[in-house]
Amino acid sequence: MKFTVTVTLKKDVLDPQGKVVLNTLQNLGMDNLKSIRQGKYFEIDMNDIDEEKAKKKVDDMCKKLLANMIIEDYKVNKI
Repeated sequence: MKFTVTVTLKKDVLDPQGKVVLNTLQNLGMDNLKSIRQGKYFEIDMNDIDEEKAKKKVDDMCKKLLANMIIEDYKVNKI
């Protein structure tokens, strides 16, 4: 069973890396950009058969390690 996890900074948290990417792209002539925010992407392949239990384990992974719950949000999807 496979899951994807997308981790992004919360809306109110400044994203200095996203700002650098935005500025660099604008310097390359892509001046129609409004904003860019950077995040993290994980693909997790599990041996569990029970989808609900597997998703709970992935959720626990996010809360314990993959996402900083103070400044980041995350979304889990089954693929």
